[in-house]
Amino acid sequence: MYSQFCNRTIANFADSIIRYFNGFDSYFGGDMGIYDRDYTRDNYGGGGHQFRVSVPPVTPVVLYLLIANLAIFFVSVLIPPLKDLFETWFSVYPSNFFFSIQIWRFITYQFLHGGIFHVMFNMLVLYFFGPMFERQWGSKRFLKFYLICGATGGVLYTLIVWLGLMQPGILIGASGAIYGLLAAGAILYPNLQVYVMGIFPLPLKVLAIILAAVSFLNFIGGENAGGEAAHLAGMAMGAVYVLWKPWLTAKMQRSQNARWNNRLAQERTMQAEVDRILDKINSHGIASLTRQEKKTLKQASQRQQHQRK
Repeated sequence: MYSQFCNRTIANFADSIIRYFNGFDSYFGGDMGIYDRDYTRDNYGGGGHQFRVSVPPVTPVVLYLLIANLAIFFVSVLIPPLKDLFETWFSVYPSNFFFSIQIWRFITYQFLHGGIFHVMFNMLVLYFFGPMFERQWGSKRFLKFYLICGATGGVLYTLIVWLGLMQPGILIGASGAIYGLLAAGAILYPNLQVYVMGIFPLPLKVLAIILAAVSFLNFIGGENAGGEAAHLAGMAMGAVYVLWKPWLTAKMQRSQNARWNNRLAQERTMQAEVDRILDKINSHGIASLTRQEKKTLKQASQRQQHQRK
């Protein structure tokens, strides 16, 4: 009941935000866009064809992430001392060695945001893209991917500060994780059509390239360099994850197949040797066996007993 209430609340909230900022009925479109999803419907009536697009249902992990991020943001706005407390102890803030080694910060900073547009952009992207990945990968793998992409941004920022390339400051926001989602989507669904500001249709791969270029230019220009470094790191991790995972899975499968084939070959060799020894016993008696042949029979007997257990 609570989950259904949260889903309806977030769906209505997302609808309101979309209509307020963009004045359009659907966020995605095109051959591979949201029109093809299972949450779209065709309504026929009034003598004509009417098309209605509803917002997508929220998957469990995406729902919890949305609630956590929005709740923390609004609590921080309503209670300013808590905002200062959160940023002091839960942001990525490599101002000294003690703060730099507090590894929980690489996770917790992803739930803090600096302004309404910051949190709304991140949460809208999570709302529309997150369920697609969570359904495909499962909740556990999706959450791991999301947090790893975000943490990578915090780690890179800390390293840049340690190297003396940037002055330490407070880093907050889920943008590293969000940009990781965009990079993964650009690789897995490159032709997915996204309507930027509800007007300009772009394939997701083009949008990802534009965002990466903007972040890179801002980084080298010194404008929000820490945040842009986190964006780029999150995108890089998202891309590496979706490209490396299939390669690693295939490699592990080949290794497992090789071990299995090697085991089968050993079993065949052992069985052939046992058959030869048994034939020898049948022809010349057990006294004719050598010490090695007796040892082989004993090993074969032990393996057979072990397999029965």
